[in-house]
Order: sequence, then structure tokens, then C-alpha cells
Amino acid sequence: MIKIIRLILIVLLSQACANELESSVPNIIIINVDDMGWKDVGFMGSEYYETPNIDYLSSLGMVFTNGYASASNCAPSRACLMTGQWTPRHGVYTVSPSTRGKSEHRKLIPTKNTHTLSKKHTILPEVLRANGYVTCQAGKWHLSDNPLEYGFDVNIGGGHNGLPKSYYPPYKNVTIEGGSDKYLTDAIMEKAIQFIDTIQKPFYLNYSPYAVHVPIMPVDSILPKYEKKVPWNGQGNPEYGSMVDNLDRNIGLLIDKLKEKHLFDNTLIVFTSDNGGLYGITKQKPLRAGKGSYYEGGIREPFFFVLNDKIKPKTKSDVPITNLDIFPTILGYAGIKNASLNLDGNNISSILEGKEEILERPLFWHFPIYLQAYNVNDNENRDTLFRTRPGSVVRKGDWKLHYYFEDDGVELYNLSEDIGERNNLSETNPEKKEELLKILKKWWKDTNAPIPKTKNPEYKS
Repeated sequence: MIKIIRLILIVLLSQACANELESSVPNIIIINVDDMGWKDVGFMGSEYYETPNIDYLSSLGMVFTNGYASASNCAPSRACLMTGQWTPRHGVYTVSPSTRGKSEHRKLIPTKNTHTLSKKHTILPEVLRANGYVTCQAGKWHLSDNPLEYGFDVNIGGGHNGLPKSYYPPYKNVTIEGGSDKYLTDAIMEKAIQFIDTIQKPFYLNYSPYAVHVPIMPVDSILPKYEKKVPWNGQGNPEYGSMVDNLDRNIGLLIDKLKEKHLFDNTLIVFTSDNGGLYGITKQKPLRAGKGSYYEGGIREPFFFVLNDKIKPKTKSDVPITNLDIFPTILGYAGIKNASLNLDGNNISSILEGKEEILERPLFWHFPIYLQAYNVNDNENRDTLFRTRPGSVVRKGDWKLHYYFEDDGVELYNLSEDIGERNNLSETNPEKKEELLKILKKWWKDTNAPIPKTKNPEYKS
């Protein structure tokens, strides 16, 4: 009898410890919007798009004015976030193939792209699940056929596809379990809220709505409001505006559900976008260019973190960060040791909590492939045929250097004085150019970054 009582006490004590652990670690939500530009939200200054719920959420934490995606288009940025590693480590450089644009315009044979993220990488949901979290992928995944094979317990509409064929049912290439008669953004949030409603353990929700990626399909009930609005600073597409507005409404529903379930105060929320806005649909003035470009308009994002009692509300930081920092920062707040992981980002909790104000390090982008332009008559790229040609970029402090492999071209900008990257200082600041080139070349060597060198025989000069 005494043994039985002891056994019962041990079980009860173990359960109590488990419950205490579950309540002490934060729930985690990453809101990774698709193709949302730096100024496509009110809290970053847009006077055209209306995003009251996102703006409210941003006011509860720290906003980063120099927040970056680690790549300028969807798949590589998402691979970087999930692995916590720069593109040369995982080889996902673009949405396949790497030979985009006409061959006669490509001087080099580009690096072959990795289409599916290798399972050899230990990614964020796997680490969280191994440490007691229930994990849910809601919306766009883009890195394999099935996110359930990559550490997620629940999959809501995620697959290899990078966009829906339709936001209105039938979605054709997006499967929602049980079906739905709703606009896709609404359907995905409805299922995500059901996940939160039923979960009893700490959870990780990777909320990545296909919105606001093409196809641009307006939300009919919202469209008239934007048709009446006056365009602002290059933003004036009513159909896209209705999609942004509807996304914001759904994020409001997510906030309400967290508060209803008394989960909000213990949930770390990260808000960002996978790359810049699609130039021509939306613009990010004064930033140059948009999605697919490695000018600021293609990689600088709306970016903030929220966690009650840890991150002070209504704070702002000019420290340059990247979505590579999300992985180690989440592990820090979850109390998970990551010594065995090769992560290229930093745990930025000391910045978030106001303990430090400076984080000195270079940031890198590597794109050894081609990405064709959408509109040769309206773009702000280096040339009209490609959003970018093979090259690398490094930012250190206020300085940013672009290097292009076709012609060894170099562009150097001081972002504190020229955020629009209009005044190339590579000739007038040779010392700074050489300093950044040295840093970049060392990074190529350290990461074994592929450098395309083979000439394309079909190229016509």
C-alpha cells in the first residue's frame, strides 16, 4: 500500500512539474506574410493601406526599422528562417529553376537551385516539438510537398506550391481539410484558430497566409473602400489594398482568440514578411525596387516582436536584424539550448529587452542565379531585363555593398544618407569598398558559397 501511495505521489509530482514547465515557456507565433512590403502597413507609415490590428499589435512590442528578409523571394527566405542558416548552407536560392529569363541575356551559367529543403537540416519546428511544443503550419510552406515530414504536427493548406491558383474556392492547388467556402485567407485563419482552441500544451504556430501574393484577387466586400481612396506614394491598387485589409482583419481575429483563451500575455509573436512587395503592385518609397531585387525594396521588411513583461511596448530599434535571428531568439525565450545547431543568426533578446542597443556584425545575401524582370518598362533594377543578376550583398553598419559576378560590378551605398540607393559611392570611397569586399570574400570562403564562373555559350552581348 505504501509503495502504491509513493507511486501515486511520484506521478502527481511529475505531472505538476510538467504543468509548471508548460506554463513557464511562451507559446510562439510567427506571422510571416507573403510579399508584404516595408511600407505596406500603417505602423510603417502607409497612408493608403489600413491595418489597425497589425498596428495595434506592433505597439505592444519592439519595431525594427532595419528589419530584413535573408533573401528577396519566397522559398530561399523561408528556408533561411526555418534552418536559421544563410542560403549557401541549404542551397535554396530561388523558386526553381535558376535559369530564369532568356538564355541569350545570361552571361553566366547560374548555380543549380535546390528545390526541396534537405531533411539533413534540423529546423525550427523539429527543435520545438522535441522540447514539448505542439507545432502547426498554417498556410504557405513552399519547401517540400508535406510539412508534416519536417516537424509539424498539424498542416493547414501547406505544400510545395508558392501561390494559390485562386483565393476563392475551389482553390485548386491548396487543400483545406474538411473543405471551405471562404476566401482562402479567411479559411486558413479559421483553421488556425481551431488549432489554438483545442491545444492544451505550449504551441508553435507558423502562420504564413498565402496573402498578399499574386494572384491579386480582391475581397469584394472591402474593395469599394479602396476604390474611393486617393493613391499615396506609389500605393494605389484597390484590389491589393482589399487583400491587405482582409489579412489585417484576420490577424485581429487571432489576437482576440489569444486574449479570450488567456494566452496572449504568454505568447511570443514575431511579425515579418518573406520578401519585399511586388513592384508595380505596390511601392515602398523611398526604397528602391521590390521583390526579387537586392536593393532595399526587395529585402527590407516590416518587422516586430511582442512578448508581455519581456519586451517593452511602443519601443523601436534601428539595429539591423534579419529573419535568421528569429530561430535563436525563439530558442532563447523557450529556454532551449542550441549548442549543437549551426545557426547563423543571433539571439537578439538583449536588444528586445533594452539591455543592449547595438549589435555589430555584417549581414549577407547571396544570389548566384538569375531572376527575370516583370516589366521592362517600369522597374528600378540594375537593368531592365532582370530583377537581379548573379551577385552578393553585404551590409555593415550604415554601408551596403553589391557585387555582381558577370562583370565584377560593385555598388556602394551609405544607407544613413541614401536609403534609396541612388548614389553609388564605390569610386569616391575606395577604402570602404575594399573593406566590405574583403569581408564578403571571407564570407564566401567560410560558407563555401558557390560562385558562378562558367560562360554561357548562348549569351549574346
